[in-house]
Amino acid sequence: MVFFTPVRITQETKALLDDLKITPRETYDDVIKRLARMVLDDDPLSNDEIEDINQSFFDIKAGRIQTLNEVRDELLV
Repeated sequence: MVFFTPVRITQETKALLDDLKITPRETYDDVIKRLARMVLDDDPLSNDEIEDINQSFFDIKAGRIQTLNEVRDELLV
């Protein structure tokens, strides 16, 4: 079943949607559907993962970081 719903968008948004078309004949419905599927996360982060990420931000802000070379040197010793 197809529904027709008028949607108001700016010229800028229309231009963005045009740029996202895979082919010139792709419909806006197809573009919007593809974008909507891209943002859905099939494997959301757990609370523990979110806490680990937040802790990493605190470590970075506190200067508790190592360069790649420092880590490499440490692992090769």
